[in-house]
Amino acid sequence: MTAQRFEGSFKGAGSGIADDALLECKICWYTYDPAAGDDVRQIRPGTPFTALPSDWRCPQCDGGCEGFMVVSGEAASEADNDRKLADQLAERPKQLAEAFRNIFNTKMRDVPFCNRSLSVEAIGFRQWEGRIVGVLLAPWFMNLIVLPGLDENWPDLQIGEKRVFTFPSGRYEFLFNKRPPVGSYFACSLFSAMGEFASQLQASDVARAAVVALFDEANREETDRSADISALRESELAQIGANAAVRGEDSESLDEGGLSRRTILTGRLASSGRSPVRSP
Repeated sequence: MTAQRFEGSFKGAGSGIADDALLECKICWYTYDPAAGDDVRQIRPGTPFTALPSDWRCPQCDGGCEGFMVVSGEAASEADNDRKLADQLAERPKQLAEAFRNIFNTKMRDVPFCNRSLSVEAIGFRQWEGRIVGVLLAPWFMNLIVLPGLDENWPDLQIGEKRVFTFPSGRYEFLFNKRPPVGSYFACSLFSAMGEFASQLQASDVARAAVVALFDEANREETDRSADISALRESELAQIGANAAVRGEDSESLDEGGLSRRTILTGRLASSGRSPVRSP
């Protein structure tokens, strides 16, 4: 192995840390060994340093993980980084969905504004500029979610802090949150509450369309027309319901004449000057 030594594992060089790398605390010289894990925080053996929870600290001196230095281990290749991000893409949205299923079952099930026709689902998650982006659907909200990349940890952010992310369709304001076991993430409200959705299929169709629209440059608005677009979205939803009632049908999904992707996305996501609805 080629010896490497540098300070700061989440400040631009985290993607270069191999899964088997040993890292040493610069304060007390405690060494984190992925093969051993961490009994204090119940970290399983085989957990790489880059996969530790966002609030993990040195079990010996309580120093922050940003102060650890690599003392041994080969540099991770680009293929290794791609594999790590792919693994996170497969696991972290599932973890987030499971966390909110527990919230629904323990705290939200009997809340009046929950739509009991809906269930928690992680939809359309994909890689975007080293991060993971998709939609989290729950009986009481539908949120765009941004999960951190391999080199990000966001340790200094407080719950409720705002950040603007830029996508092909425009710039949108997100709120920071933390939820074990997935850790840190940003959320931007698409819908809250969810009473206007008749079924899980209808809601999931809208969520998938929103993800597609988020990455479509054709949806970019040159000016802030959020109020007008939101009114149009409400009108279109009402018309869909009226048409279904006339036909005697239970609208299971939105057809081509229904809610446009532009309306789905920009009607609820205002530009950076407008705060989204807060959801847990």
